[in-house]
Amino acid sequence: MLSIVEGLLLFVAVNESVLGVLGNGFIGLVNCINCVKNKKISTLSLILTGLASSRFCLIWIITTDAYVRVFSPDMYLSGNLSQYIAYLWIIMNQSSVWFTTSLSIFYFLKIANFSHCIFLWLKGHITEILLLLMGCLPISWLFTFPNITMPFINNIMKNRSTTGLVTMQKSEYFINQILFNLGTFLVFVLCLITCFLIITSLWRHNRRMQLNATGFRDPSTEAHIKAMKILVSFIILFILYFVGTAIQILSVTVPENKLLFIFGMTTTILYPCGHSFILILGNSKLNQASLRVLKLLKC
Repeated sequence: MLSIVEGLLLFVAVNESVLGVLGNGFIGLVNCINCVKNKKISTLSLILTGLASSRFCLIWIITTDAYVRVFSPDMYLSGNLSQYIAYLWIIMNQSSVWFTTSLSIFYFLKIANFSHCIFLWLKGHITEILLLLMGCLPISWLFTFPNITMPFINNIMKNRSTTGLVTMQKSEYFINQILFNLGTFLVFVLCLITCFLIITSLWRHNRRMQLNATGFRDPSTEAHIKAMKILVSFIILFILYFVGTAIQILSVTVPENKLLFIFGMTTTILYPCGHSFILILGNSKLNQASLRVLKLLKC
C-alpha cells in the first residue's frame, strides 16, 4: 500500500508520462506528414522524428519498469522481464541522447558563424556529418551490450528473489552503472561544447552589430537565441534526468523504500516530457501545427 506522498508523486509521474507521450507523438506525426507532403526527408525532420520516437518509447519503458517494480517486485526479479527492460532502455536512452546531440550540432553548423576553415568545411558537409554521427549509434550499442549489460543482468538472474539486488556487492553494482552511463555522458559533453560555441558565436555577432551601429535583434541574433534556449533547456533537463537516474540506482540498495524510487522516476521523466514541448515551441512548423490542433479542439 502506497503512502499519501508516494501516491501524489506517482500521480505527477503518470501525468508527466501522458504529456510526454502526447508531445513526442505529435512531433513524430507532424514530421512524418510533412515528409509525405513534400515527398522528401530533410535532415532536421529525420533528427526530430528519431528523437521523438526514441523518447516516446523511453517514456513507456520507464513507466513500465516503475509500475512493475512498485506493484510487482517479485515478478520483476523472478523472470526475464528485467532483462528485456534493460535491453530496451539501453537502446532508447542512447538513441535519445545521440539524436539530441545531432540536433545540437545541426543548430551549431546552421546558425553559428565562424571563419575558421575547419568550421567552413563542416558547414559544407553537414548532412554527411550528421548521418555519420547517427551511424555511430549502433556501434555504441555493440560496445555497451556485451561489456556492461550482460554481467549486470547475469547477477540479477542468479539472485531470483526480492533481495537479489541487495545481495549483489554494492561496489560492483555502482561500477557497472558508472560504466553503463559513461558513453552517454561523453555524448552529452559534446552537446555542452556545441552550446558553448553557439554562445561564443552570438557574443561575436553582437559585437559586430554594435560596432556597425545596426539593430540588435536581427534575424541572426534571433536564431542564435532560439537555438540557445533549446540547448540550455536540454542541458538542464538532462542534468535532472541524470540526477533522477542516480536516485533510482541508489534506491535499488534500499528496495523497501518506494518513496525514493518514485521520486527518482518523477524527476527522470521530466527530461523526455519537458523537452518535447520546448522543441514544439522553438520550431515554427511544429508551433503552427500545435496552434491549429488547439483551434480544432476548441471548436
